[in-house]
Amino acid sequence: MPDQASNISDQEKIVTDTASAAEQPKSAPADRASAGPLDEAEANAVRPYVDLGGVKVLPRPDLALRLEVEEGSKRVVAVSLDYAGSTLQVQPFAAPRSSGLWHEIRTQIIDQIGKQGGTITPQQGPFGPELLAEIPVAGAAPRAARFIGVDGPRWFLRGVIAGEGVSNPDAAAKVEDLFRSIVVVRGNTPMPPRDLIPLHMPATGAQQA
Repeated sequence: MPDQASNISDQEKIVTDTASAAEQPKSAPADRASAGPLDEAEANAVRPYVDLGGVKVLPRPDLALRLEVEEGSKRVVAVSLDYAGSTLQVQPFAAPRSSGLWHEIRTQIIDQIGKQGGTITPQQGPFGPELLAEIPVAGAAPRAARFIGVDGPRWFLRGVIAGEGVSNPDAAAKVEDLFRSIVVVRGNTPMPPRDLIPLHMPATGAQQA
């Protein structure tokens, strides 16, 4: 997928680099609190979620879950979900209570991918503003990806879609529904805005589910 180990730290840096930027309004679908992505306080507590720390994932048929681990620190830095011919990578970040991160982060992503020689097309999607990217790959054809983001209560959830969900409307609808089903667990621990909310391996039983 276009956002693997070498790029995850760069993309995480995109979030931290915006710390001094002016406050921006939150960017989220009007029905986010009911249709997702949900905050832990909004989710159905009895549903059988797979607990990954900063996010919870609802199991469904044909869904494969992978964790992206930073090589040096062995820290889990992203969750990748393979589903319906697509890959969805998600990362949860702490955010201010009253302002959003997505407007600033999109600008940073555009700048970074442009420096890599890629191209970016801003567009509107079901979650609001998103980015359609062509990312250079050494010795291979460029990879297409969609960058999506949602500002929630005290958190920001970023998604990167690769595969069929980039250009196939049916596959896109399925992976978008998957993104909406994610639950973000911000917790009560004080965290600077734009810090990655800690992720961890699931319990063995939940992983089997």
